[in-house]
Amino acid sequence: MSKPTVLISGAGNAGPACAFFLARAGIKTTIIERSPSMRKTGQQIDLRGAGLPWTTKEAGLAFVDETGKPLAEFPVKEDGGRSFTSNIEILRGEIARVFYEATRGLEEVEYVFGDHVVGIVENGKKIEVDLEKGGKREFDVVAGADGQGSKTRRLAFKEVENLMKLLHQYAAYFTIPYKESDRNFAEWYNTTGGRGILLRPDNAGYTRAHLTVTKDPLPELEGYYKLSVEEQKQKMHEMFSDAGWEAKRVLDGMDKAEDFYMQEIAQVKMSSWSKGRVVLLGDAGNCPSPISGMGTNCAIVGAYVLAGEIAKPYVEKAQKSPPGAPAIANPQTKCGIAILRELVGFISWSGATKLFDKFSSPLAEDEKLTVYEFGDEK
Repeated sequence: MSKPTVLISGAGNAGPACAFFLARAGIKTTIIERSPSMRKTGQQIDLRGAGLPWTTKEAGLAFVDETGKPLAEFPVKEDGGRSFTSNIEILRGEIARVFYEATRGLEEVEYVFGDHVVGIVENGKKIEVDLEKGGKREFDVVAGADGQGSKTRRLAFKEVENLMKLLHQYAAYFTIPYKESDRNFAEWYNTTGGRGILLRPDNAGYTRAHLTVTKDPLPELEGYYKLSVEEQKQKMHEMFSDAGWEAKRVLDGMDKAEDFYMQEIAQVKMSSWSKGRVVLLGDAGNCPSPISGMGTNCAIVGAYVLAGEIAKPYVEKAQKSPPGAPAIANPQTKCGIAILRELVGFISWSGATKLFDKFSSPLAEDEKLTVYEFGDEK
């Protein structure tokens, strides 16, 4: 039985994570990403109980007034218990880089940047993909890991309607220069019109700024995705120029920021994540929204499970790797080791196992995540 070939649309966290495990089974994966290079924008991601060298350790969350005076503080729980913020967090861009570095040199993984899927035709045994620049290619499986607004989903699930649950909030993320008055607490400021500013200093010498507007309706931001980055920034100026507190500093920093990213906050809810030879992964199929703090957890667990299910028919469970197996099976680099440790950490202490089981099989009694044996023979 020949091993399948897989196309993953999207090089965020879920796509490279899935490719990492497929490669262990000797399955060739092509990851196509519309951006010309890896994207490093996004929020901090909560980790509980473990961390990477690129973590940002917050003391907690403080609600502040227009003068910056703390109104309420919620320290993290060092034991990893529930709180507004985790005892250790990692920047989204850094965890994406870990997955990328762990896979980009593998023989089984091909990255294609600056291109995207514009057509999908399934012919029974194969699925033909039309790339905007790369022409037509055939694969056995196509995985859409291209985010909340997934193009793969729109192409393959044309009949699915009303899958987006809008939460009537828009958010912009970017970094601004750190200043001495920035505390090790994340600071949250609210003002009229459902506007909010969140500042979160990191360990890279910057402060992560979040601008949010929560209002229904909000005609000023409808169709924001059709605007250029500069036009989106102008919208933020119009909405936050009179917001008070650190608004002027944040807007000035935003103008210079090269990692600006804006999105409408929503959840993606689908009755099925697969259709024929197409499957959706991460936010493309089950986005819990950034405010849940569980998007990356779901994406990584989903990537692991999808890779295991694709590989299962092609892996002999009785086969064990002898000592001296290839580096792909026994990571020698810090990146390879980090990715394995982080996956184990996510599954064991983040609570993602229970959440994933709830999404995929609500009536299941067994809440344990399946342990897949990917094999090491090429």
